[in-house]
Parts: sequence; structure tokens; C-alpha cells
Amino acid sequence: MITVEEAQARMGADVRPLPGEVVPLMDAFGRVLAEPVVARRTQPPFAASAMDGYAARAVDVAAVPTTLRVVGTVPAGATFEGRVGSGECVRIFTGAPVPDGADAIVIQEDTEPAGDGTVLVRETAVAGRYVRPAGLDFATGDAVLPAGRLVGARDLGLAAAANVPWLSVRRRPRVAILSTGNEIAMPGDPVGPSQIVSSNGPALVAFVIASGGQPIHLGNAPDDVDAIGRLVEGAMGADLLVTTGGVSVGEHDLVRPGLARHDLSLDFWKVAMRPGKPLMFGRMAGVPVLGLPGNPVSCLVCAMLFLRPLIDALLGLDRGGDGEVRLPLAAPVPANDRRQDYLRARIVIDPSGATAVEPFSRQDSSMMARLAAADALVVRPPNAPAAPAGTPVPVLRFPVGHLRV
Repeated sequence: MITVEEAQARMGADVRPLPGEVVPLMDAFGRVLAEPVVARRTQPPFAASAMDGYAARAVDVAAVPTTLRVVGTVPAGATFEGRVGSGECVRIFTGAPVPDGADAIVIQEDTEPAGDGTVLVRETAVAGRYVRPAGLDFATGDAVLPAGRLVGARDLGLAAAANVPWLSVRRRPRVAILSTGNEIAMPGDPVGPSQIVSSNGPALVAFVIASGGQPIHLGNAPDDVDAIGRLVEGAMGADLLVTTGGVSVGEHDLVRPGLARHDLSLDFWKVAMRPGKPLMFGRMAGVPVLGLPGNPVSCLVCAMLFLRPLIDALLGLDRGGDGEVRLPLAAPVPANDRRQDYLRARIVIDPSGATAVEPFSRQDSSMMARLAAADALVVRPPNAPAAPAGTPVPVLRFPVGHLRV
């Protein structure tokens, strides 16, 4: 058996980012940039007022109170064509270009109309106050977003402000998913007396979507080498094949023989972890293959540890330890054996008001309800000693929101 870290490293070294494709700006949310986004416009494109008030010369309002003659008005989206001279000002609104000759903004609250086209200024304004210089945010040619960035709503707004209507993003990885086993039936189908309902396929489809991939559900294969070999033909042309079940050493573990008919090259197939020891990785006809355990909890824990990093590698995405934290235990945990353990747990508030993590008292890997209720996984290294409540431990938090996995 190899360690989790070695398995992750060997998988990551085996895949390369997919090529880019150009998509409309509004379709780029949740995609990964293949190239930097370069501004096609300076923002703001001119010196702009940051407040409603009066554009004036700072020298004319250095001593107050004083009265200025209002020679025009300029709202946002318009331009004052003249020039502000001595003793003059222009009524201006937020976002409007500062007229030539003016170098300061007297805010509206510091003024009072004086009649006959004049305004009384009660407070001084120094040069540059409330003026946004041209290029304050960015300039034409600036790289405003780097390659490899996962595009969020703020990024989309920035690209729009930079007048970039199309973005180069990584192609979504096509991930073929094949469940195996005589014992499983699809939700809603007739279920035999010795069968269970398949949860791995639907869960992995959702997991791939949440991770930025495009799932291809190949269905369920019975424990038959020929049937497995036929169904995996649907993975030809995919960027990754994921199987569940059938990768251990039992008489009915037939995934490897089924894939061998398509030139399977095996890298490894056992990892020192719990849940999820029977885990396989290799290539079949050039397609990377990840064989996940059939146990539903083991399948999804391993998906988080191995499938998501594989999809990230195909996307050229570095999450930088996203979700990895250290939290104190809210309850004691026993000593661990030689396999790295991933305890399903809840994030709680302890009596002192601090955030802590509480592993479930039962960790049976058949309990999907516990996995769905969990907020995180507590990582217990091999041979870790017993740890009392309050001990800081490494924790992998599950993503939340629409990308919940």
C-alpha cells in the first residue's frame, strides 16, 4: 500500500491541463481562465468626480466662505465642453468627467445656493479631493485577472469593466462514470431482495459538475468481464474514466480484467487510508482511470481526496489548500492504526464560543446519512496517538453553497 500523499502526487504527475476554448463573458462564471484577462480600456477613462457637488479650482476655495459663479452642469455620461476659470465652478454629479481647469470637488453638503447663478462655499477643498484620476483602477494593457483563476462574480464584473467580451477558459473535463456490481439497481428501478439502490453514480455525477467537469454516466455494469469491457467503450474520448466498485481482490472484483481488454496500464491499486483502501489508478487506451471503492461513503471520501484534485489538474486549477484548516477537537478521539483515517465530523461552537470540530461517535462507512450531515473530515495520520478534547487537528471542510460536495 502507498500513502495518500504519494497517491495524490502520482496522479497529479500523470495529467496535464486541458486546452482552452473561448466563451462569451456571460458564460465564463465557474470556469478556469486559460489565459490572463487583459484590459481593453482604462478605468476610469478620465478624471471623474467621486461625489455630487461642484467642480472648482482649489485656489478659489482655499479661503471660505466664498461665492463662486456656476457656469454649467455635468451629469454622469456627459461632458462640460468649456473650461473652469477664476471664480467659477460647474455643478457636477458622481461619475461625471471633471471639467478642464477644475482640480477639486466641493461636496454638495458644504455648499448653499446663493441666487443669481452663484453658490456659497462653506468648506475648503484641496486639489485632488474627491477626484478619481484616470486609470485609478486599471489601464489599457493591464493583466487584471491571471491564468488559472476560477472565475467568480467579482471577476466577471472586473472583466466586463475592462471591456473584455470573450474569455479563454479551460475546456470542461469530460468525466465518464461507471458503477459496477450485481447488487445495485438504479433509483426507481425494481430492486431485488438482495440488492441495494445505487447512490454512487448519481452522487459522482453531481460531484463532477460541482468540481467543474462534464459527467458522462455510462450506467451500471454487472459483475461480468464482457459487460464491463463493453460499457467502458463509452469512455473512449473522455478525459477521465471513474469506476466504482470491483477493484479489490475478491472473485467478483472484475473491473481490472474488464479494463485490461482495452490495454489497462495499472499504476497502483491500494492506498493506506480509511475509508477507501481499495483504490486504483492507471490508464486505459490513453485515458486516465480512477477506480473508486464501491462503498458509498468510501467512494465520496475518495472522490474528495483524489477525483477533485484530478479534475483540478485537468483544469489547471490550484485551490491552494482551500478548505484545509486546523481546529480543536470538541470530543476525544482514540489512537489510530497504520492507515490514515478520515473521520466524518460536524463543525460546532464549544462552550467558550470558539469553533471546534466534533467527529461522529460512529464512523461506519456504510452510513450515508452521517456523511450528508457532516461539515468536514478530521484527518488522523497513521499511528496518531489518542487525542483529548481541545487538541488541534487537521480538518478538511466540505465546500458549501451551490458547489456543495
